[in-house]
Amino acid sequence: MKTIQFAKMQGAGNDFIVIDHQPGMDYAGFARKVCNRNMGIGADGVLVFEESKGSGYGMRIINADGSEAEMCGNGARCMAVYIAHKFAVVPDVFTMQTLAGSIHATVRGEEASVQLSDPRDYRPDIDIELGEQTLSGHFINTGVPHTVIFVEALQECNVNSLGRVIRNHQVFAPKGTNVNFVERIEDGMVALRTYERGVEAETLACGTGSVAAALIGYLQGQKRLDPRKAAAIKVITKSGEVLNVIFDLDIQQDKPVMTNVWLKGSGKFICKGEYYGV
Repeated sequence: MKTIQFAKMQGAGNDFIVIDHQPGMDYAGFARKVCNRNMGIGADGVLVFEESKGSGYGMRIINADGSEAEMCGNGARCMAVYIAHKFAVVPDVFTMQTLAGSIHATVRGEEASVQLSDPRDYRPDIDIELGEQTLSGHFINTGVPHTVIFVEALQECNVNSLGRVIRNHQVFAPKGTNVNFVERIEDGMVALRTYERGVEAETLACGTGSVAAALIGYLQGQKRLDPRKAAAIKVITKSGEVLNVIFDLDIQQDKPVMTNVWLKGSGKFICKGEYYGV
């Protein structure tokens, strides 16, 4: 039976199976098998390390359902830590290629900071009609599409049932959206629960969702938007880990433009081993 070497890692409770590139492998089928929490190892997704044809390194992100994601913030931090452990020497700041573009990373032990691609397609105050109820959502693409809905009593929110409906809502067709339920805690801090597209369930954390929650939480929380360097927001994930989001804000043609977005948090090894189900 063919085996494959793997590492299992987690960032803020978002867990991944990390493997090196396997020529000819059906990554979609592999992810569906290995991510199964009863018949496989169990994970939210698979991260594939690749030697980049350009500068730096490459990362592919395969969701638990076999679909491929453009970006994953928690996965990027885990991959950054994986690369730092795999090679004896890495630059203080190195590059990883993703479907969402090039991102930069720094690693200190089992903590990493990743600079994500610039957010785009910010659309505030979208009406989401759900039968007789209409919710107000705020959309932004932080590498993958995210919708933020502000709520009170976050812990009482039925994230899976409501998130599933919004994830597939016609407003976000054809690709759908990740759905983030966000509660303001205090100035500079929000709490977050996320229904993740591709996992098709709530996860303990979502990196790109944390960035979306931080950016929109900041934009919606200001009486007046002025340019600012190194704006900082803390995001409390469902796992309890606090992620830090730092970004620059500019105003162009009366619209907010966010750049230089960094996400800081853990990227920890859980175990390493051989998987026999290939």
